[in-house]
This record gives sequence, structure tokens and C-alpha cells, in this order.
Amino acid sequence: MGGGGERSTGALVPTVLKSEPVNAGETSAPAAAAAVEAEVKEQIPVPEKEEEVDKDMLCPICMQIIKDAFLTACGHSFCYMCIVTHLHNKSDCPCCSHYLTTNHLYPNFLLNKLLMKRSARQMAKSATPVEQLRQAIQQGCEVSIKELESLLFLLMEKKRKMEQEEAETNLQILLEFLQCLRKQKVEEFNEIQNDLKYIKEDINAVEKRRIELYRARSRYSAKMRKLVDDSSAMTVRPSLGDKEGGAIVSSSVDSQEQGRAGTAQTRNTDARAPGNSQVVQWKDDHGGPDSQRPNQPGQAIARKKRIHAQFNELQTCYLQKRRYWARQSEKQEERVANVMNREGYSAGLEDFQSVLSTYTRYSRLRVVAELRHSDLFHMANIVSSIEFDRDDELFATAGVSRRIKVFEFASVVNEPAEAQCPLVEMSTRSKLSCLSWNKCTKNHLASSDYEGIVTVWDVTTRQSVMEYEEHEKRAWSVDFCRTEPSVLVSGSDDCKVKVWCTKQEASVLTIDMKANACSVKYNPGSSVLVAVGSADHHIHYYDLRNVSQPLHIFSGHRKAVSYVKFLSNNELASASTDSTLRLWDVKENVPLRTFKGHANEKNFVGLTVNSEYLACGSETNEVFVYHKEISKPAAWHKFGSDDQNDPDGEMGSYFISAVCWKRDSSTILTANSQGTIKVLVLAA
Repeated sequence: MGGGGERSTGALVPTVLKSEPVNAGETSAPAAAAAVEAEVKEQIPVPEKEEEVDKDMLCPICMQIIKDAFLTACGHSFCYMCIVTHLHNKSDCPCCSHYLTTNHLYPNFLLNKLLMKRSARQMAKSATPVEQLRQAIQQGCEVSIKELESLLFLLMEKKRKMEQEEAETNLQILLEFLQCLRKQKVEEFNEIQNDLKYIKEDINAVEKRRIELYRARSRYSAKMRKLVDDSSAMTVRPSLGDKEGGAIVSSSVDSQEQGRAGTAQTRNTDARAPGNSQVVQWKDDHGGPDSQRPNQPGQAIARKKRIHAQFNELQTCYLQKRRYWARQSEKQEERVANVMNREGYSAGLEDFQSVLSTYTRYSRLRVVAELRHSDLFHMANIVSSIEFDRDDELFATAGVSRRIKVFEFASVVNEPAEAQCPLVEMSTRSKLSCLSWNKCTKNHLASSDYEGIVTVWDVTTRQSVMEYEEHEKRAWSVDFCRTEPSVLVSGSDDCKVKVWCTKQEASVLTIDMKANACSVKYNPGSSVLVAVGSADHHIHYYDLRNVSQPLHIFSGHRKAVSYVKFLSNNELASASTDSTLRLWDVKENVPLRTFKGHANEKNFVGLTVNSEYLACGSETNEVFVYHKEISKPAAWHKFGSDDQNDPDGEMGSYFISAVCWKRDSSTILTANSQGTIKVLVLAA
């Protein structure tokens, strides 16, 4: 979202948090530093008071214990380096000012010997017993052979004891490791045994179902053969004596059969005729002719390949569902037979079969239509939002062009791209960030813009119904409540979430956030539950009856949360500039899954969901579709370019900016930062 100097640069997802106020009573920085320094000084251990040093052993120049003592002609002792350095500058004694040169310096052997003894005593005091013993032996301490043998015996006993203790410790550590490993493997083994039991039960159920289907098909084939045989038996065969009459009867029968066949053919043709439009619609919704015959051998092979390509993901999904439903049956103290469906499947297997069939049904996105206008390729035409109306008959687009355009979906799909034009076009004062159709009042549409204005439009009259201007900064998101059509919510860069009612001019409620509110969304089954995606990397889930604190804060994203969308009353999807989507259970307040594959680090790239799939854009100018049970993409499509529409070869700088599912279908509307709009459908 957003236009600027560069061709495809959109508005960046906010990352700046609201600054926290500094209390007047807080400690100033210098005082705090002084306090820390004092604390550190207190923690530094103070060395014990050293033995008092004889002043005669201190050098009068450096006031340290003399090193390499030299005596002067006047009788004073200094460090050799100290007195030599002094005599380079002055020719007198530092103590008595007597004339002195380097020729009047003599080594003080006695003092050096005393200093060496003193140093040895200090080392002996600080040395360990072992070091003292080593020093004593090295210095030639007189010890008898018997004493040495006794000492060696003690040392060997000490060594043996230490080795034994170390060995016992090592064995204890090894034993604890092996016990933990055994416990873990036993748990894994029990889990594998349970999994194998589930798999065996499910294989038997599937084989039983296959046999039932085979027998049903055999019975059907037998009935068809019987009907054919019966019709053959009733055929009139002429006798030798009635050839002529038989010919007449045969001719009459043939004409009757032809008449019936023609009537049946006409009836079949008439019966198929009303369904033509439905077939066309089905093609649009389900991927066209390729997906009308899912049992073809080629498609079966392709579906098997998709299974093997994502085998680990599907295996995890199967085991999770099977274990979950097994735990549920144990909690309810029910027998396995009580959780079987009419086909003999357990609830877990039935749930997984639904996932497997929907996931393997599609592998790509096919372009059905592309919307191209001359003004759509101008520099300031990023489509920031695209939304279907209540009945999925119309869709609206908005962006930095400061215009809301409403198109008829059927005409976009069925008519040539050159003939496309919006049914309604409404101009606004500022760049637009988000749209939301009222799901009860068909002609009402809400928008939010870069000046913080939230507007409710009447698409029929092309006029604004209400304008709310309480936000102080850019409003990123707006959403109509599904259960209460007169209520809507908006989020803004001013770190406020506001609830509005179309029956009054001022906001009904304000939620103060600590960071920018990037996205807001009502729970589809409630008028009081709202999810807020924030620049603080979290999703805040509020009950509007008590906004002092959220019901729950969902954490996991590493960057700003740019979108939040509900798949159902209990499932919430979120998108972030950390290049991930996440799925949450808002009933149990737990994360369910993380989806990776697209690239999103700074722009709003769109997010849309339905009951089974999530779709989002990417900064690689691609659309990605994920099944909600599988963390890797199920299908994707890259927006292409040609020389006419991308003369500078800058397609790599474009990104997907908006996406929207058509309700209860496999059709998705997509738009990119270049202004191109495409209608895509999932295909095999």
C-alpha cells in the first residue's frame, strides 16, 4: 500500500511503538549510573590486609617493594631502573640531594637476598599444600626413604579413592541417562503401538468400505444386465408362416422404439439445457474441465505424487487427528463403536480423509480473468484492498489512487478485458488502506484512509453515509460486525482501536493500545469479540464488554502483525512481516500451526481465508495458498509481465498487495502493486 517516488514502493508495516512516559519521580541518568557504580563497588571483594611492609624495603621513588636493589654512595637503596631513570634527568640523590651519577651505584646483595626470602615466605603462605610439598622437594628438603614410602602410600590411597568416586559418579550419570532414555523410548514405543493399532483399524475400515462399494457396483451391473436380458426376451420373433405379418409387426415395433428413443433424447437434452449456466459456474469455482473428472488415472497419479511430496506433513496431520479423537473418546468414556460414522470410519479418520481429499485435489492456480485498465498501471495505483460484497456478485477495490471502484464479478469473468469498466466509482480525499462490505446491508461499504478517516458509503447513491474523524493518524484497518450490522471497528497508527455505530456520529468505545494497530477483525459469531494485530508482534483478543485488558495475547510472531482473519468462530489466522502465517485456536488460546513459503518483510501483502484454505501475497509478486492443516504451500501463482506493461523490466520490484476469497468456492481475487487484478481458481 502507498505510492511514492518509487514505482512499486508501498506503505510499510508499522514497527514503531508508542513511547512510554517517564515518571517525574524516576532517577536521572547520572544518579542511576552512580548508584550502579556504587553497587558494583560493593560487590567487589576487598582483599585482606597485607602484611605490613618494612619501609626500608620500599623504593623512595616508586614507593613499591624494591626490585633489583642498588645502593648509592650516600647509603640509600633504590630500584635499579628507578634511580637510573632519575639520574638521566638530575645528578643528585632523591633522598639527600647529594651529588650522584651512575658511577656511584652499587648492587645491594644483602637487601636483594632479604627480599627474595620475603617473597618466598609470601608464596608459601598462599600456596596449596601440594605446591608447598613440591617446593619443599625441589628445594632439597631432607626426607628418609621410609618417610617417602609412607608418603607415596598415602598418595596412592588418595588417588585410588578419587578414581573410585569419579567412576561411581560417571556410572550414576550414565545410569540416569539410560533410565531417561528407556522411559522415553517406552513412551515412544507405546505411542507407536497405539498408532499402529489406529492404522490397522483404519486400514480394515477402508478395505471394508472398498468391498462394500465393489459389491454395490457388482449388484448395479447385475441389475443392468438383467434389464438388458429382459428387454431382449420380449423382442417379438416372427414365425415362418407369418413372415409378412411379422415384418409389419417388426416395422411397427421399430418405429415405436425410434419414437421413444427420440423422445428420450429430446427429454435428456431439455433436462441438460437449464444446467448449462451451472456447469459454467462450476468450472469457474472448481478449476474447469480438469477437475470435473477427478477419477481419471492421470489425475489419480498426480494426487498420489502430491501425497508423497508432502508425506511427512500428512503423516503428522493424520496422527494428530487420530490421537486427538482417541483422547476425546477416552474422556467421554465411549467405546470406539460410538465414534464411528455410517461408513464405519472413526472420527479421526473421517476428519483426515476430508483433509487429504481437499489438499490433494488442487496443485496450482489457474487464471480465469485479468482486469486491465490504462490507469491501473500508473505509478500511484497500488491496490491496497479488494473485497466481495454480501452476495459475492460485486467486488470493490481501493488503494493509493484515492478511488473506490466497484465491479460486477460475472462480467469481469465472462467479458473481454478491454470491455471492463467499473459499475461504480467514488473519489476520496486521501489514499485508502482498507475496505469492508456490510454483510447485512448489501449497498453499505466502509473504508479507512491515510488521514485516519473512517467512511461508510452507500454504493447505490455513491455518497458517504457517515464520516468519522477521531483517529489522529493513518487508519490501517476497518471491519463491519457480522452479527450487528450497524457496528464497525477500526485500528490506527495513533495506537487506538475505535468502535463505531452508524446511528451516531461519535465513537462508541476506544481501546488504548501500546503500539500501532495494524489490523482489526470481529469474530464472525460475536458482536463483542475483536482481534487486533499490533506492531508489538502480538495479537490482542478483546471482549468489548471489558477492555481494561485483553482476554488473551497470542505471541509467536517476530515482527509486526499486519493482518488478522477468522476462519471460523474458534480459528484465527494472522500474517506478519516475519514471512509467516500462523493459525490460532481462540477458544483454547493455543497456537495450531505456522505456515512458511512466501516472502514478506516490510509491505502489506494481503491475507484472506475460508473454511479450509489461507491465501496471502508475497514480495516476490506471487500468490500463495495454504491448506489450514499443512504448513507448506498447496499452490501458488506468479504474476507475469510483458514488454508493454513492464517497459523497464521492474517486475521484480512489484509485490502482491491484496487478496480475497470468493465465499464457498475455490476462486480468489488477487491484485498487485502494479495495479493488475487477476481472478484465479484452484485447479488440479
